[in-house]
Amino acid sequence: MSQTAATAVTAKMPSQIPYIIANEGCERFSFYGMRNILTSFLISSLLLSMPENMRAGMAKEIFHTFVIGVYFFPLLGGWLADRFFGKYNTVFWLSLVYCAGHACLAMYDDNPRGFYVGLFLIALGSGGIKPLVSSFVGDQFDQSNRNLAQKVFDAFYWIINFGSFFASLLMPIFLKQYGASIAFGIPGVLMLIATIIFWSGRKKYVHVAPVAKDPHSFLNVVRTALLTEVAGKPRTGLFVAVFGVAAAVGALATTPSLGLVPAFCLALVLLLGFGGIGAWIQLDRAYGIHPDATVDGVRSVLRVLVIFALVTPFWSLFDQKASTWVVQANSMTKPSWFQSSQMQALNPMLVMLLIPFNNLVLYPLCKRLGLELTALRRMGLGIAFSGIAWIVVGFMQIAIDGGNALSITWQVLPYALLTMGEVLVSTTGLEFAYGQAPLAMKGVIMSFWSLSVTIGNLWVLLADASVKSAPVLEQIKTTGISSTAFLMFFFAGFALLAALTFAVYARSYKMLNNYRQA
Repeated sequence: MSQTAATAVTAKMPSQIPYIIANEGCERFSFYGMRNILTSFLISSLLLSMPENMRAGMAKEIFHTFVIGVYFFPLLGGWLADRFFGKYNTVFWLSLVYCAGHACLAMYDDNPRGFYVGLFLIALGSGGIKPLVSSFVGDQFDQSNRNLAQKVFDAFYWIINFGSFFASLLMPIFLKQYGASIAFGIPGVLMLIATIIFWSGRKKYVHVAPVAKDPHSFLNVVRTALLTEVAGKPRTGLFVAVFGVAAAVGALATTPSLGLVPAFCLALVLLLGFGGIGAWIQLDRAYGIHPDATVDGVRSVLRVLVIFALVTPFWSLFDQKASTWVVQANSMTKPSWFQSSQMQALNPMLVMLLIPFNNLVLYPLCKRLGLELTALRRMGLGIAFSGIAWIVVGFMQIAIDGGNALSITWQVLPYALLTMGEVLVSTTGLEFAYGQAPLAMKGVIMSFWSLSVTIGNLWVLLADASVKSAPVLEQIKTTGISSTAFLMFFFAGFALLAALTFAVYARSYKMLNNYRQA
């Protein structure tokens, strides 16, 4: 028996994993419990002072702005953990901020200012811990038992959806029967329980110390690459990066029309995008100034960020199941006892079924047929599945706009397609992001994975804003379909194009193994 095979046989599951999994299950119930009733609550309660025809659009804008915040703050959490406090301390203290946000929602359900403060605190707390809990799971493994890591990441994602399922099913009922204070208070209690469970395992965890300030850090290598002059060679990369800075300033100038959060996120995307391209063009200039291994690490991170960028269209489609699909469900026929937002419970239920089905049936079957579904192939297929789901939703919207009484059960098909896409993208992406990240950048690279969700929701806000202009509305009218249906087909095409580009890029991508040594 080879040494690798012997290690695989004797590898043991770390005893501290159950604490992290249980914490995640409660935390996800708390998050999805409030998130999945947010759009309905905004339309039916908090936005009643607005004209009725504007409430759904404003609720959708608030929802996606909140999600942008949730997936932007991982950058802050990852930086604090990697540079100062470590993952455990950062997760614990931000969890308390998270609990305070839930308390605000329960206390200020009739006060917009207090309610929005609560949403901000939840975005800060939930977003700040988001990249750290999953990378903290990875820290509990080493080279001797890393073969068990994918199973745990699958279990990690399964428990996320276990909490989401019951939250999606029960919270709309609590909102209707007992009011917003109770409906938002219950998730707060679950978040407090999650924090206590996480704290209880503190003496069992493997704690990876934060990295001291490093002259050869990622940003320092990028700075060297951009600013180093080489005689006889143009500074093309620097000019590209400067253009990104100018474009970011221009994006900030759109704040009055787009809003502060979308404008800021657009500026960040432009800064990171053009800065990364510029650094890639001139990265060879960092050799000799920084260790070769460090420069190679930066190159690998930039290649990973391209993968993350190509995943952003998937999140554009996926997160709209809690906004656009809920609004569509409001106009569909359903039993009087059934709430539109309860349809979202179908997503986590299908995830819990598809994860074991894929691992026990689909993937082994494909392997026996000679088709190995690698991580990148799964992610590309997942993006394509999301596009197909939105084609189905688009045709459903055309039927509704035409006056047809469409049953809400028709949404089962797009939910099934979208959920298959989610399983292929998300469960794979968590392990992919951790495995590809250099050891010193685990928290930060996982936060970039979360940032892809922010960018996905940014595309939603930008697309919605674009169809509000008179010229665009006139063009849409010439198609003979509503602006809502038009956007659905637009997002479907966006995802399918991204899936094709992803497949082309993935062919030349070389996988890395950046787990720590035993």
